[in-house]
Amino acid sequence: MTESYKIKGLRKKLVEIVKSKGISDEKILNAIMTIPRHLFMAKGFEERAYQDNAFPIAADQTISQPYTVAFQTTLLEIQKGEKVLEVGTGSGYQAAVLLELGVKLYTIERQRELFLSSQVILKQLGYNAYSYYGDGYAGLTTYAPFDKILITAGAAEIPNELLKQLKVGGIMVAPIGERKSQDMLRITKLGENKFRKENFGKFVFVPMLKGKN
Repeated sequence: MTESYKIKGLRKKLVEIVKSKGISDEKILNAIMTIPRHLFMAKGFEERAYQDNAFPIAADQTISQPYTVAFQTTLLEIQKGEKVLEVGTGSGYQAAVLLELGVKLYTIERQRELFLSSQVILKQLGYNAYSYYGDGYAGLTTYAPFDKILITAGAAEIPNELLKQLKVGGIMVAPIGERKSQDMLRITKLGENKFRKENFGKFVFVPMLKGKN
C-alpha cells in the first residue's frame, strides 16, 4: 500500500505523542507506526486519525484513543503466538495492533455493521483474525481457554463467563464501572477460582451491551 509522506509524518508524530505519555514498549510503538489508522475511519478524516483522540464511527461507537489502545495492550503483556480473545472488535484498529504483535486473535462484535466492515479492512491490510458476530459477554467457549482477554467497552461488572475462558496464569484487561467512567483493571488468573486484580486508573469507554444487534 502506497502512502503519502504526509500520512507517514502524521503517524510518526502520533507515535511520539503516545511515547511521551509513558508507552515504552517498542513493539507496540512500531505497531502504531505501521498501521494506517485512517483506514479504520470514514474518508476525509486522515489528519484527525493521527491525533491522540477517540473518534465516532458507525453504530454509535468510537475508535479508541491511540494512547488507550497502547495502554491496554501494554497491560496485556502480549507474547508472540498467544491465543487472545478481543471482546468488541469495533473499527478493527485494536485488533490490528494485536495482530501486528503476532497473536492468534479471536475477536467478537455485537454490531453487525462493524463486524462486517472490520473484517474487510483487516483482510485488506493482510491481517488474519478469527472474527465472530455475537454477544461479547458469552465469549467464545468453543475456542477457550485463552492466554489473554481484552475487553474494549465499559462493563458494569467483570463478566464471569469470560473469567472461565481465561487460562490459569492468563491476563484479562477490562474497563469496569458505571457509564460515566470505568476503572482499568488487569485481572490475573492465579487458579480456577483465584484472581489478582490491579487498578490502573480511570478511563471512559462506550458501554458493553449484552446480546447482538
